Amino acid sequence: MSPLNLPDGLSVIVPVYNSESTLLELVERLAPVLGDISFARERPMPYELILVNDGSRDQSWAAIQSLNQSYPWVRGVNLMRNYGQHNALLCGLRAAAYGISVTMDDDLQHPPEEIPRLLAGLQPGVDVVYGTPIKQRHTLWRNLASYFTRLALQGTMGVENARKVSAFRAMRTQIRSAFQQYQSPFVILDVLLTWGTARFSAVPTRHDARQRGVSNYTFSKLLIHAVNMLTGFTVQPLQLASLFGFGFALLGLLVLIYVIGRFIIEGGSVPGFPFLSSIIAIFSGVQLFALGIIGEYLARMHFRIMDKPTYVIREETEANNIE
Repeated sequence: MSPLNLPDGLSVIVPVYNSESTLLELVERLAPVLGDISFARERPMPYELILVNDGSRDQSWAAIQSLNQSYPWVRGVNLMRNYGQHNALLCGLRAAAYGISVTMDDDLQHPPEEIPRLLAGLQPGVDVVYGTPIKQRHTLWRNLASYFTRLALQGTMGVENARKVSAFRAMRTQIRSAFQQYQSPFVILDVLLTWGTARFSAVPTRHDARQRGVSNYTFSKLLIHAVNMLTGFTVQPLQLASLFGFGFALLGLLVLIYVIGRFIIEGGSVPGFPFLSSIIAIFSGVQLFALGIIGEYLARMHFRIMDKPTYVIREETEANNIE
């Protein structure tokens, strides 16, 4: 591993939710990987694992505290309640002590052994590297929802690699300075990263099947995630509503020309209540669609004005990192 890729140390950030049964195995698999990366250098490199407990309902926080006692490089952050995966990631990224940060899930679908592959992709001129799965391990509906989410993300991020985005990332920690003051309950970390850089890359990595529990991301949650992404970080839905409005206003003008033309040519109006009711229904539907989009934006503004916190930390553990 080139020293240039790891300037002063490595922080691994894992949001934790109801993962009491997988945390020990995760840490045991991370230990040799991080150790090999550290001691491959002339001077051992410090590293840390930040486990952010996102309001778990099981004994995940107790497991994190136990791991902190057994592994001095493990740090724990306990949030007051469940804020969401991206909020927990933002909390961990702000707490990171070293120049390179890696984010991964807590369910062992992101193999710790693939971290060196991510770091190898973090070459000069690249600030964020995504680990794109070689093979998708989810159901058809989950993969379909993920596809639409990535399409929304591509429109929001405006970068070529948006469709290769994954929760398995390596990045330069200094990017966080671009959104250090960000305060909102709606967090999409990948969009926030574009506030600090446009230098993204992706490398194929192995993603394993989930061995315990079920995914917290359902089809409906991923669609809601896509809507939050579009209405929270881009004006494209408003532009779409304007386009619909213009298009149907043009349609209304054409209908008016048709009615007047038929009256002049044939001497009679267009017969039929169904014709009028259909036109009214179309225009009413478009108006409600546009109002719904505007309402979503007003809701985002409402929560921003309330100054609702992104997350609140209940307690933290300390770590004695390797020097």
